[in-house]
This record gives sequence, C-alpha cells and structure tokens, in this order.
Amino acid sequence: MSKLTVILNAAKLKWGHHLMTQTYSLGEECLEINYYGAKRMIGVLIPLLDFSDSPRIVNVSSSSVNLKFVPNEWTKGVFLDNESLTEERIEAVLNKFMKDFKEGELKANCWPSSLSAYVKTYMNFNIGNLTVEEGGENIVRLALLPKGGPSGLFFSQKEVSPL
Repeated sequence: MSKLTVILNAAKLKWGHHLMTQTYSLGEECLEINYYGAKRMIGVLIPLLDFSDSPRIVNVSSSSVNLKFVPNEWTKGVFLDNESLTEERIEAVLNKFMKDFKEGELKANCWPSSLSAYVKTYMNFNIGNLTVEEGGENIVRLALLPKGGPSGLFFSQKEVSPL
C-alpha cells in the first residue's frame, strides 16, 4: 500500500490576452485559485498526510510573491510576525488588497501595481531563467527532502530566499 507523502499544487488557467489586463474580477479569480483553492485542497488532504512519517506540501509560486518585492510595509509586517500570524490576519491582508484593487488604490496604498491579478502559469513567454526540467528538479528536490527538513520557507531555485 502506498502512502500519500507529497502534494504539488499549481494553478492552471486559460491563456489569453488577460496577462496585461488587470480587472477586479481577475483579482478575485486569482485569490480564489491561489489562496482559497490551495487552502481548501490542503484542508481536505491533511488527513491523508497524517499517515506519512514525513508529510510534505510544496507550494509552487513565482518569485514575485517574495516579500522583498512587496512595497506595502503593513503587509510585510503582518507576514513577518510569525507569532501572531493567523488565517484571520492573512485574510485581512487579502481583503484590504481587494478593497484597494476595487477602488483603484493599489499604487496609492503601496501594493504591487503590475501583475497584481495575474492568473497565468506561462507569464514569462518561454524566456524565463529556468527550463521546465530545471524548475521541476527544484520542486522534486524539496518534496523529497529528508524528515525534519526545512519548513515554511521560500526557496529561490536551490537556496532559501531572504524575505
């Protein structure tokens, strides 16, 4: 009998002209898939991971989610305060972002103003730094780390990325 020990998650959406068109509805779709969808999936699969002696979830993202690229200092403060970081605080950040997005206040309130509502997986038009094989290698390497390996970190390629 095999055990479920690794879950790889990536959003897959239609490719089209939406890349440069940022709308509130695309922002909602992006959060629905990338946050709420991942949250629901993890909630359903956690009981299966409990059967493993080395459970692991590898969440794959672009480097643009690294906090060093987020100009909103309040957001950085929320995410860097590990002792009081809760789902409620995370969702407060998301709600504030969507409120500012809806009101056209992203730039004024120091949110990323480009690709804020990205919903694509081929954002680099096939001119990125890594091949599919290289990117996949890093994901598999993280998924297969030994028991007790690093947790809750953001990696850029093979190195822990500073926030």
